[in-house]
Amino acid sequence: MNYVLRLLIMFSFGFALNGATLAKVTMPDSIIVDGHELVLNGMALREKLVFKVYVDGLYLPARERSAEAILQNDLVRHNVMHFMRSVGKGKLVDAWLDGLDANVPQASNELKKQFGQLSQWMEDVVEGDVMTFTYLPGIGTRVTVKGTIKGAIEGKAFADALFSCWIGVKPGPGKKFKNALLGL
Repeated sequence: MNYVLRLLIMFSFGFALNGATLAKVTMPDSIIVDGHELVLNGMALREKLVFKVYVDGLYLPARERSAEAILQNDLVRHNVMHFMRSVGKGKLVDAWLDGLDANVPQASNELKKQFGQLSQWMEDVVEGDVMTFTYLPGIGTRVTVKGTIKGAIEGKAFADALFSCWIGVKPGPGKKFKNALLGL
């Protein structure tokens, strides 16, 4: 069953076929992205103090438990952030920049410029809004905010730095979050 049909079923009837649920957010076990079948590697809940901020789902061509292997391999990756509460653009931008600083301390000027572009694409989000980030080898990372494709940022280095914000050495949401995305 294709990804669009699964999404229609999920949103129309409140469930996904063969999906996983976390904090009342359900994501399908597998999806098709740009002709690539991907499997749900793991889901994680981002909490800040006592608030549920977003549920995150990481999709890969095959399940992988090693963050290092995910970041080293030049394979399709897809990340879904389903927001559970309102978050302002400024907080999102701060999180991206903190993630870059924590995981790529010697970031090149080019990488900093790319994170600047990512920051420009951010918007205030509310409960139910979704952001997706899709890395396609040879093309780059496509950023979609609230259903609108904002653009793509070239290079595997950017994709690695971005995905490190969730599964890097110092993931912003914490080690428990990272382990959940890795299915550990």
